[in-house]
Amino acid sequence: MHFIPHRENVNPIWVPQIGQKFRNLDDAWTFWVDYGGHVGFEVRKRYANESKYDGKITSCRFVCAKEGYRARDKRDHNTKNPRAETRTGCPVRIGLTLDRVEGTYEVLDDMPIQDLL
Repeated sequence: MHFIPHRENVNPIWVPQIGQKFRNLDDAWTFWVDYGGHVGFEVRKRYANESKYDGKITSCRFVCAKEGYRARDKRDHNTKNPRAETRTGCPVRIGLTLDRVEGTYEVLDDMPIQDLL
């Protein structure tokens, strides 16, 4: 039996890192979906800012599907079968920004699930 010492501050390649670069948003989205599948959470796109000048996405954020909270239900309070609460405030996210010089998207901020454990 071999003992492998535990090294702190060593992240696997599938964990998002600030400064990590992607050729395009499709590659970044595929990475985020794979990361969510590997760790065990569903994902969704929070927002994307589009340039008025050239139509390119300049920044966006991908989040856990349970990020945020649902707004208060404005319907009748006597609803027989209310929908289940699915948004629980999960902070897992990744923010991307366009590097116009290189034409790549860079991770600007992240909150990987390991930071929550």
